[in-house]
Amino acid sequence: MAACQLHLEGIVQGVGFRPYVYRLALALCLQGWVLNSTSGLDVWVEGQPAAVAEFCREIREQPPRLARIISCTVTPAEPLGYRDFEIRHSDERGAKVALIAPDVASCEDCQREILDPADRRYRYPFTNCTNCGPRYTIVQDLPYDRENTTMRVFPMCPQCRMEYEDPGHRRFHAQPNACPVCGPRLELATARGEAVNGDPIAESGRLLQAGWILAIKGLGGFHLACNAEDPGAVEQLRRRKQREHKPFAVMARDLATVERFCQVSAAERNALSSPAAPIVLLARRPEAETDLPIAELCPGVKSLGVMLPYTPLHHLLCWEGPPLLVMTSANISDDPLVTDNQEARQRLEGIADYFLLHDRDIFSRCDDSVLRVDSGRNHFLRRARGYVPLPIELPWSGPVVLACGGEMKNTICLTRRREAYLSQHVGDLNHFGNYQQFLQTVPHMQRLLQVEPEIVAFDLHPGYAASQYGRSRSDLIQVAVQHHHAHMASCMAEHGLSGPVVGVICDGTGFGTDSTIWGFEFLIGGYNGFRRAGHLTPFPLPGGEASIRRPERMAATFLSLAVGADVASPAGLGLSAEEQQLLRQMIAQNLNCPLTSSCGRLFDGVSAFLGICREPGYEGQAAIELESYALAAWPGALPPLARDLAEAWQMEGAGYQFSPAARTDGVWELGWQDLWRDLTTDWARGTRREEIALRFHLSIARGIMETVLRLREQTGINQICLSGGSFHNQILSGAVRWLLEQEGCLVYSHHAVPTNDGGLALGQAAVALCAVAEGK
Repeated sequence: MAACQLHLEGIVQGVGFRPYVYRLALALCLQGWVLNSTSGLDVWVEGQPAAVAEFCREIREQPPRLARIISCTVTPAEPLGYRDFEIRHSDERGAKVALIAPDVASCEDCQREILDPADRRYRYPFTNCTNCGPRYTIVQDLPYDRENTTMRVFPMCPQCRMEYEDPGHRRFHAQPNACPVCGPRLELATARGEAVNGDPIAESGRLLQAGWILAIKGLGGFHLACNAEDPGAVEQLRRRKQREHKPFAVMARDLATVERFCQVSAAERNALSSPAAPIVLLARRPEAETDLPIAELCPGVKSLGVMLPYTPLHHLLCWEGPPLLVMTSANISDDPLVTDNQEARQRLEGIADYFLLHDRDIFSRCDDSVLRVDSGRNHFLRRARGYVPLPIELPWSGPVVLACGGEMKNTICLTRRREAYLSQHVGDLNHFGNYQQFLQTVPHMQRLLQVEPEIVAFDLHPGYAASQYGRSRSDLIQVAVQHHHAHMASCMAEHGLSGPVVGVICDGTGFGTDSTIWGFEFLIGGYNGFRRAGHLTPFPLPGGEASIRRPERMAATFLSLAVGADVASPAGLGLSAEEQQLLRQMIAQNLNCPLTSSCGRLFDGVSAFLGICREPGYEGQAAIELESYALAAWPGALPPLARDLAEAWQMEGAGYQFSPAARTDGVWELGWQDLWRDLTTDWARGTRREEIALRFHLSIARGIMETVLRLREQTGINQICLSGGSFHNQILSGAVRWLLEQEGCLVYSHHAVPTNDGGLALGQAAVALCAVAEGK
């Protein structure tokens, strides 16, 4: 006989691990026990040596589908003579270091049950099992047992209790287990709070079909929903929500519905159908232009953000109502997502016509994740539901760090040993409600991970709310991290790189070490420091934030400095002669004209010059719509463009001058003056806006490649990290990657965290760990 004790850490609770271990032990005729502990999963197993070895191998190599093992320790022991195998009650002694699983989309078994008239959970919108359902959004404490979730107020009926206690049932120890007899319930009410008679789901479907707007309580917050094929309903929602331009996400009944409107690759199908069920950005089919109200749904872009139903309630609504629903976060502008019933009635008054509510509390607010599939891999724009709180493994272990993230698209990060845990998307901290959520997220994450930070890391910018919070933590070791250094370190940490690397960081705004605003940077270094080896030639930002909000001011600035005279743009710049004269005076006299090397402002200026977007309604709109014009000029192909890029560069006039020049101090500068002269000359020749937009993108990519190759020649460094929000641009990211890989570079970009500021906290944490380890 042989025996051993196993200790597993990671996502090992709430994913059916104990019944899996139980069934495996019985199949191999082994004895012992399994239990949840505060640190993970503990197993004692004994029996024939070959069976014990097979048991340990199966645990490591074939765990349950939703499990994620970070460590598995196997300790040989002497058999104790157990006669059977049992599942024991949780052991709550010791430090709590077990992980919570993300919320998981409904499995096929539960979907079948809610559509089966003979099943006792027929049409029950809170059906779940061990393989699916809410996790992170309902958990209040560890271990992951029902009394530590918001389901504790719903005692199980005898039938649910029997399922819960049966090791052979797929609902064995499914903590949110419930049915129509004992579980949460729906209520449909008017905006005035009057109950609507009848089946809430059937009535909601009818109302959606008729063009009404509903506020629907989901897993991590409320959605605002309407019929996506009804132009009047979509326009009404856009007007009420005060969201004039930003595209809406939609929820499709099934994959067949998605494929009616969008082109879907195999990798995109997998992402849509995954347990995380994110919003996936898909290219629209040409026929969608006539079948959908595109101008109301997604103005100015070529893609459509689509998700599949991920709760039983969503499945039932999509079958009872329209097959394609707008399903957008229930908030006004960039305020926090609404989670509470009473809060929804107050904050969504005047937006929603009806409220579909339920009585299961949401403990952790969590938006839908948003991603694009790039070369078969996920490229996150927002990482939240379905992925949080899955950890990122760090290259080394160290003390606990709290990284505060940035001002925009904020997330926080906490480290624990070799893992980094990013929070769900918090949002822009210049909104009071989002900052309050930030203040709540910090202690909640600490409580779930059972850690007390020793170090706090924050952005170098003195005006960021997150930085001010970090500086206020006098009880912790403080580490200020330059914005673009954090971007580079985030990419390095995600890929486990040790450095040195060349970091190519393209984004909007970052406070530089010289107190100017950086944004198009070439950094050389690693976690322990960097050298600014290259950048876009700085230019003035007249009026600061005013020019960020109005890209036509940037266009006028570039034209004034590069061309030296006014140039007629496709639609005019929208600036009066007096305002243009004022801008020239501000620049000449250096009045409120901070210098910047921002990549985002360069894209904004070109977009405004071409008359594509002059007054953006959301962050990045000018650059996003410029990219859409460029995509329209690329016949029948989508990025990464590798197939045809070389041929494009051989075309006469395919690009504009955008090459690096070395300064006397050895720093390389990419000058934008020649680029603007070529671009305006191209426009004067009558070239279409779409062609100019594409040539601009390819010119930027070429300039990045040339700069990287010069730095590689100087340093011998061949590891290239791409980061920053501008690399959400499909043409830019695809072209840069392809060009560099053709030159033999090892190119790394983000796939586990967003390339925008949503991934910033990971880099801050990595830099802080290294700084403290080196005693800086």
